[in-house]
Amino acid sequence: MDIKKLKGILQDRLSNPNRSITYDREKDSLRFENKETKKGITVSLPPIVSKWKENNKSIIDEVVYYVEEALNVMGTEANVENKEKKVFPVIRSTSFTTESNEGVSLVTDDHTAETRIYYAVDLGTTYRLIDEKMLKTEGWSHEQMKETALFNVRGLPTNMKKDEVAGNIFYFLNNNDGYDASRILNDSFLKQMSEDVQGEMTVAVPHQDVLVIGDIRNETGYDVLAQLTMSFFTTGNVPITALSFVYEEGELEPIFILGKNRKK
Repeated sequence: MDIKKLKGILQDRLSNPNRSITYDREKDSLRFENKETKKGITVSLPPIVSKWKENNKSIIDEVVYYVEEALNVMGTEANVENKEKKVFPVIRSTSFTTESNEGVSLVTDDHTAETRIYYAVDLGTTYRLIDEKMLKTEGWSHEQMKETALFNVRGLPTNMKKDEVAGNIFYFLNNNDGYDASRILNDSFLKQMSEDVQGEMTVAVPHQDVLVIGDIRNETGYDVLAQLTMSFFTTGNVPITALSFVYEEGELEPIFILGKNRKK
């Protein structure tokens, strides 16, 4: 697989009479745009080729799905009104854009040095990030919307898979509902988990669709944690951060792991 072949595949599979497709040779990216609204999405090709070569053969299907969903959302008026139960927080890296495609500021809140909180209206198979224009149109305050989103995320299931490696316990939350990483904002859930942890509790959100909680009981556990988070980070569709956090007394503190050393 190379960029030229990938370009042809995506152009064929995402071709639509109502859609324009343009290729930026300098950036090796494809722009898919609705001809009428001029709204669209740009896809960088090199990262997709890299993931395909790493044996992620489903990556092309995933990209096609997300492009179609994104373009469908752009053609839908997603109002906050009467959707209180559909508003959720979304975790992203601090490098993620703070503006919508139309240049309107997205509604955000600070979280950690590595992560930022965004908010979204759930539309079923996808969601739309909430911007300041949407808030103003519906007459919601930032605080209202934030409280509603945090309340809703506390109602999401928190079933986890458990694994033991070298005497350390790891828990994986992966519901694939778009809000797995968002569970890091469920304070009561984290507090409950901390009561069962015997070693040092760590929390990681390497990408949107997974949350990893570690019960680190020896030095080897930090090495395993670093490998886990990096693996998830490099394979996730929406990477967030390869760093993990120590959870202590309700606070999240990032830790840097190098070999058998760790540093807060």
